[in-house]
Amino acid sequence: MHISEGILSAPVLLTGVILTAGGVSLGLKKMDYERIPEVAVLTSAFFVASLIHVPIGPSSAHLVLNGLMGLLLGWIAFPAILVGLALQALLFQFGGLTSLCVNAFNMAFPAVVSFYLFRLFNRKYNRYTLIFSGFLCGVIGILGSAFLVALSLVTTGEAFLTAAKLIVIAHLPVMIIEGGITAAAVVSLNKVRPELLTRKVKI
Repeated sequence: MHISEGILSAPVLLTGVILTAGGVSLGLKKMDYERIPEVAVLTSAFFVASLIHVPIGPSSAHLVLNGLMGLLLGWIAFPAILVGLALQALLFQFGGLTSLCVNAFNMAFPAVVSFYLFRLFNRKYNRYTLIFSGFLCGVIGILGSAFLVALSLVTTGEAFLTAAKLIVIAHLPVMIIEGGITAAAVVSLNKVRPELLTRKVKI
């Protein structure tokens, strides 16, 4: 899901900076001091999950867990994902510093969408809606990111059209895997820490 250094055009990079800055600003405003440990744990999970890469042209396929981060963190997923991606770029040269903000938006915005979807489908938090909405959040997180990565490439140049299509297709099995992982995590959390799913979150 990381777009490599030197691929994107200047207008796309600038748009990524503006959109990510807005998302991070909203996320930081909504992050209470007591939630910092939770954000740190989820950022670590995101960091580790996306270390195993399968190269696909100018991008790559891997687990992201942004759907799970989104339904637990909401807008706070923006700063959490930005930190995780920055560490990966600095320590392992995944993605790049110039494409950091675009990569962050591509993964964080679908996470926020997952947050709202999860609360839309879960009014009573029964087992079946938890499984369904958890799976949906995992799928939407990956599907949304794949489409945003494809859009970033296509708006840079038509030469990337084939690579953009390949990225979306290659992430179809990843969507199913992420959906299953997210659904299992949500069911598990509902048993041991249900307050994480039912608590009031700053919209």
